[in-house]
Amino acid sequence: QVQLVESGGGLVQPGGSLRLSCAASGRIASVNAMNWYRQAPGKQRELVATITKYSTTNYADSVKGRFTISRDNAKNTVYLQMNNLKPEDPAVYYCNARISRGLLEDVYWGQGTQVTVSS
Repeated sequence: QVQLVESGGGLVQPGGSLRLSCAASGRIASVNAMNWYRQAPGKQRELVATITKYSTTNYADSVKGRFTISRDNAKNTVYLQMNNLKPEDPAVYYCNARISRGLLEDVYWGQGTQVTVSS
């Protein structure tokens, strides 16, 4: 079995920072692309940031310049550093990864972590 476990969410004031982590564990041959999504109440889940196995990154326009995605391949972990958080950023944040187990590759999701921005 493969699991993705997120941590690091919480309550922060506008302009504040949070760092999310997501660690993959289990029978893993390789972890390929890793992504962060978010879903606010009443809205569709949206892609926030993505990072390839070779650390090429891409961001949604709404977070460019404020969020940074990174990964530690030795730990099968992806991070999302969120700076200058705004009132439009609160959501449940989910990590997502394409993971190979031998010859097969599947997409796995974490359970989500809540980010709240409030003064």
